Amino acid sequence: MKNKAITSRNEDFAQWYTDVIRAAKLAAYSNVKGCIVIEPNGYAIWERMQQELDKMFKETGHQNLYMPVLIPENLMKKEGELINGFAPEVAWVTIGGQNELEERMCIRPTSETLFSDYYSNVVNSYRDLPKKYNQWCNVMRWEKETRPFLRSREFLWQEGHTIHETAKEAEEETRNMLGVYKKFFEEFLAIPVITGRKTEKEKFAGAEYTLTIEALMYNGVSLQSGTSHYFGQKFSKAYDITFSNRENQLEYVYQTSWGVTTRMIGALIMVHSDENGLILPPKIAPRQVAIIPIGTSDRVKDISNEILNKLSNAGIVAYVDNTERSPGFKFAEAEVNGIPIRIEIGERDLNENKITFARRDTYEKLVEPMDIDIVEYVKELMNKIQNNMFDKAKARLEELTYECHNLDEVKKIMNEKPGFVKAMWCGDPECELKMKEIKGTKSRCILEDAKPIDDKCIVCGKPAKDLVVWGIQY
Repeated sequence: MKNKAITSRNEDFAQWYTDVIRAAKLAAYSNVKGCIVIEPNGYAIWERMQQELDKMFKETGHQNLYMPVLIPENLMKKEGELINGFAPEVAWVTIGGQNELEERMCIRPTSETLFSDYYSNVVNSYRDLPKKYNQWCNVMRWEKETRPFLRSREFLWQEGHTIHETAKEAEEETRNMLGVYKKFFEEFLAIPVITGRKTEKEKFAGAEYTLTIEALMYNGVSLQSGTSHYFGQKFSKAYDITFSNRENQLEYVYQTSWGVTTRMIGALIMVHSDENGLILPPKIAPRQVAIIPIGTSDRVKDISNEILNKLSNAGIVAYVDNTERSPGFKFAEAEVNGIPIRIEIGERDLNENKITFARRDTYEKLVEPMDIDIVEYVKELMNKIQNNMFDKAKARLEELTYECHNLDEVKKIMNEKPGFVKAMWCGDPECELKMKEIKGTKSRCILEDAKPIDDKCIVCGKPAKDLVVWGIQY
């Protein structure tokens, strides 16, 4: 039975998305315009993302630190491309207490400036390199149109900032971190992604180039899900980050940055969830198993707690719903919250020496004998759910990925059943602008080392340089 509080996603996808957030109590609107309250259910998902990503960062030699939230204007201005790129989104602080500040400060939209200033003071020799740092923090960007998790004025993220002795080492870091993001999305979030390089028009302000992972939502709209930037020596020259190299000569460091945000929660919702609420992959679900006692007998209670202890001791996050509500209400709540597995324990099943498992991803109910090895059974079932969710999302991605050879084909797709469009491009930004006239279609990324599907630009007909993925974006 469909959750009455949630609009059908095929009827109104935007309203469906908002309804799922409300019904699952992931976030609430606040009186701070453009900002949300991330509620406990939503923040628990973010904490799981942090835990897994942080582990991956540390395994690749990165350390966490924390930078100030305010950036003096003079620091922001040192690298012209960055300040120009972020100028429309910067929020400025001009008064401290009751006094006007001598110099206004911006609330960080990103922290390249602070990291660069810091690095300029702590690096002297090649022996000090590399510096591979990351911070988990909030940032503020004065967005005009906002949507929970996808685009808000204040949001949470991680931003990695590294400096290196050579360009080769820095470029390897840029690609390696994109690989970390791809692995996290596909193995933990069960979301398939495409990877590639942003065009000059779409790259990060101040970067030599930007690499990206792009995901496709259920409705065929794309979501830039993580980016990794190679800066070369642009920032190190602007902020005078020099070191004595192996020949005892002064040289500028090579720099990178990379980041993902709470929009990953939005991606989870829009790729996997349905009309009954969240569907969470077991590897990222804050609670993996809901144990629902049916009835109040001591036998039901004892077996529920026994199963809880077995699962918990094996590292599986489970809970017993002992609230004084009907079993139907408890089932629905576990569903809307996206709990991957539900275990139902009632007198009738116990009398028949049976136990019932329910999968959130397929709604399948599995009745098994009580003497099964419940830990191994749940682990295997979680693997099946994780793999099924990825396979289902990948099939949807493939279904909504098209090859196009003329603009009429692009128009038909974007108007009828949008998705990723692969098409050749000459490299001219004017052709990018022409594509944007088709329902806001933008370049998502250049597919590096991809086999051409045509020899002409889809827009102007001139010789093509790159195979590009295009799409409507959030």
